[in-house]
Amino acid sequence: MSPETLFAIIVFAFVSSITPGPNNFMLLASGVNFGFRRTIPHMCGIGAGFFTLLMGVGFGLGALFTTFPQLHIVLKIVGGLYLLWLAWKIATARSLSSEKGAKARPMTFMEAAAFQWVNPKAWIMAVTGMALFTRPDAPYLSVFFVAAAFALVNFPSVSTWAGFGTALRGFLADPVRLKWFNVTMGVLLAASVVPMLW
Repeated sequence: MSPETLFAIIVFAFVSSITPGPNNFMLLASGVNFGFRRTIPHMCGIGAGFFTLLMGVGFGLGALFTTFPQLHIVLKIVGGLYLLWLAWKIATARSLSSEKGAKARPMTFMEAAAFQWVNPKAWIMAVTGMALFTRPDAPYLSVFFVAAAFALVNFPSVSTWAGFGTALRGFLADPVRLKWFNVTMGVLLAASVVPMLW
């Protein structure tokens, strides 16, 4: 793989990873509500789950959607319903949580990893990345390079959103501000469902 192609993959991976979407909205809200340290398992789960999704798509899982378009509809419905449930949970959160015994908790590593498999943006990124950058003459190696490029830029990208959320904690310590921030994040997360319906 040429240096130019590798650079293009990294740029694509960075832009698609850092732009707003369900993962990043949830990380921003988690950074605000739980702080950076407690959000680390969530960030790592996103990276691990997306890496396995990329490898699955690269090795033929994406072809299932071509063969069985009904699966794509099922993914949209399940992913959309789950995103709406998460949006509700975020929108109704009312207090900054730093105590271990608090009822509210950040998303776990396994929850975040599993979420990638029903996250419509993650599927679009994975299918697009594999379609654009894998090569028929070196299918396995190119799949690995695409997945590795995403792994390289994923954690710094998602960390930015969690870090920004953490930086807002002081400002959002006011319960009224926090309430409206969480409502806004919930609405944005719910709105991210709309593009996947088309």
